[in-house]
Amino acid sequence: MTPPAQLPLLFLDVDGPLIPFGASHPYPAFETGHEGPGARENPLLARINPQHGPRLTALPCELVWATTWMEDANTWVAPRIGLPPLPVVGLPGSSGADSAVGFEEEEEDLRNGLHWKTRTLVARAAGRPFVWVDDEITGTDRSWVAVHHPGPALLHRVEPRWGLRDADYAVLDAWLRRRAVA
Repeated sequence: MTPPAQLPLLFLDVDGPLIPFGASHPYPAFETGHEGPGARENPLLARINPQHGPRLTALPCELVWATTWMEDANTWVAPRIGLPPLPVVGLPGSSGADSAVGFEEEEEDLRNGLHWKTRTLVARAAGRPFVWVDDEITGTDRSWVAVHHPGPALLHRVEPRWGLRDADYAVLDAWLRRRAVA
């Protein structure tokens, strides 16, 4: 068994992958029995399928939040799906220690069409294999990561109207299992 420090990272966004949005059909609401902070203030939390937690923890990786929810993901999202508190990537403009993007780089990235999370996630991975699960990944991000990240990386775009589905989990599991045994 590979030690946890050597497992690939999985950077996980919330809006889109866990909270679907943007479809013209009504979304199912899930009862979790957990009425944590914000449950009434944020009705979108009811869209989170509690099965995501067991499916994510079954993946051979180290889960890390990469979301504008920041620590709120540990407060509001993780308990709804049975996840323990996860590390949180400090995103550009945040006070997080891993926010590796300066103002000039951020401006350049914006002009070049690079997602604002890309540089920070590559810096946080520090050469380790990683998966980034998000609904805003583009070819520009994939190209940049291929040039600037020395290890394997899978940038997996999730359709935000549906969120993570069986086919997404199959892709993630297969990719991660190949890296976990390497």
